[in-house]
Amino acid sequence: MNLGLAWRLLKGGGRKGMLGTWLTLGAVAVSTALLLFAVAANFAFAARADRSAWRNPVAATAQPAGAEGAAVAVEARRYDYVRGEQITVVDLAALGAGAPAPPGMPRFPAPGEAWFSPALRELVGELPANQLARRYPRPAGVLGDEALVHPDELVAVLGHRPDAPALTAERTRDWIVGSIPVRIASFAGEPTEDSEGYQVLALIAGVLMVVPLLVFGGAAARLTVARRDQRLAALRLVGATPGQVVGMTVAEAMIVAFAGALAGTAAYALAVPLLARIEIGGGPWFVSDLWPHPLVLAGVMVAVPLLVGLSAVAGLRRVVVSPLGVAKRETPPALRAVRVVALLAVLAVVPLLTQGTSVTIIVAVIGLAFLCVNLVGPWVVGLIGRITAASARSPARLLAGRRLVDDPRSAWRTVSGVALTGFVAGFLGLLSPGAFTSDASADQLRVNVPAGQVTAVAEQARQRLERAGVRATVKPVKDTVVAALGHGAGEDTVDRARTALAGIVPGRTPTTEADEERFGVQIFADIGTGTIVVLSVSFLVAIASAGITAASSILDRRQTYGLLRLAGTPLEVLDRARRAETLVPLTVMGGGAIAVGAFCAMPFMVMSVNVSGLVTLGACVVAGFAGVVGAGALSRPLLRSVTADPAPRPD
Repeated sequence: MNLGLAWRLLKGGGRKGMLGTWLTLGAVAVSTALLLFAVAANFAFAARADRSAWRNPVAATAQPAGAEGAAVAVEARRYDYVRGEQITVVDLAALGAGAPAPPGMPRFPAPGEAWFSPALRELVGELPANQLARRYPRPAGVLGDEALVHPDELVAVLGHRPDAPALTAERTRDWIVGSIPVRIASFAGEPTEDSEGYQVLALIAGVLMVVPLLVFGGAAARLTVARRDQRLAALRLVGATPGQVVGMTVAEAMIVAFAGALAGTAAYALAVPLLARIEIGGGPWFVSDLWPHPLVLAGVMVAVPLLVGLSAVAGLRRVVVSPLGVAKRETPPALRAVRVVALLAVLAVVPLLTQGTSVTIIVAVIGLAFLCVNLVGPWVVGLIGRITAASARSPARLLAGRRLVDDPRSAWRTVSGVALTGFVAGFLGLLSPGAFTSDASADQLRVNVPAGQVTAVAEQARQRLERAGVRATVKPVKDTVVAALGHGAGEDTVDRARTALAGIVPGRTPTTEADEERFGVQIFADIGTGTIVVLSVSFLVAIASAGITAASSILDRRQTYGLLRLAGTPLEVLDRARRAETLVPLTVMGGGAIAVGAFCAMPFMVMSVNVSGLVTLGACVVAGFAGVVGAGALSRPLLRSVTADPAPRPD
């Protein structure tokens, strides 16, 4: 019965009522689409870590051959380079006939075989053989997706005999160069350190994206709240029970929310191929990585309507307890200052955090601080309203102040998106590193040499480079052979030299200083990309929130606006009052949220504040204000429409 009545009331709300319903549906759709992206990003990094784990195997236990846990193969990893890009080279040797096939391969590679990733196979075909192909045996097959971190990754799997120099020669334990040979029982390894680091960063970024989305999703249920409160209060006054009112509210909210969740899921599905092109961690994504698991998708489809339904019920206290007060438009009780105490309590914990603190604790504290900013927002807005009304020197300012005092929650919903984005910008503004610049040489190849062999290897390197037609000055420096190619050596010359020196010391790769700093350059670039992605999502939420709530606020107060117009208030005064009640709290709360975000970031700073972070912060402030002003301008025609006929309506 409640469902049927809710459906009839939903359809019978008139043109303005249906517009409010569409606004709610749009808000839920935006929240769902962006929530799926935030959740899927964390699962995507986990999927990458799982696919790379086979390259970081766990050593086998000392068991006799054939026993469970006994070694079946030897594996080692090293890095090669071409055109400034990294190639992951995995050396494998079977210890018996029953060696399992590595991920992405139909069988274990035989000695002398090479298996390339699709991107490496394509690059081998494009470049001259003396720049890349001659470093490896002729390819026997192509690796499947299960072996790759991302579609464009360059990977080579080389088969050897167990006694091959590549797997028996001494190797350094330098993670930049690779890993030492390990006797393994299976390819069930552990995520690499860089994979785990990316997962931690993704988790923090997920919190920074999810919290505003949850706030926005909950606020979506409160759109056009005044219209619904008045309608439900009327039903209470004519005899509807509290249970019937709650049931109708939940039914109406969840009908709209479920439709919005479906629309948001469809929008996300259409956007996934575009999102997969975002390059982080060295390359783009497999589309399957960004598509959530069916259980996660089902959870979001259930959680979003449930959140909206609960938020709608949370706003029914006035209707259920005092329907006559709603009908008389009484000002609700003032908010309590305990909200500020909760924020201060969380912020008191922040200085205790350090870079060694558990990731779970860090994420929890940041998330709580984020939520407390949202909790304290309405209280501060109410305080701002009282100050604005007391100091008003114009009708517009007085109307704005009285409106903020009358309904601070509604005013906060209009600016909450941008204010919470200010928290994100303040947090990332201090942590976002500047561009990583390096003066490292890219025209000097160096290879580590075992003790006592430096002179012989240097002479061999000189002969190899001469045969390859590469002019270089080769000299031993302690335990390293250095081949100086001369300033201005092009990429083709460097790659010809790499190919000529390939395998000169088994298990060790000639590298440049630029190669060794490549990971630092990449991680800094990825943090910058992640910052842009998180801020983009936050601003999408903020702009959508500002636009939708501004339009919804006009619909909620259309009767008040009509009565003010009937009393002779100019439309320009109403519009200025509407702008003031948005920009005044936005200025205060936006600045406060930025300060709280920056405070939460201070324990994790590894360097002083950089110009790039300050520019990002300034751009966020400008974009936030511009977004709110633009959203207000877009809803101005709606204000003109609802005040075109100022005569009182029966409702």
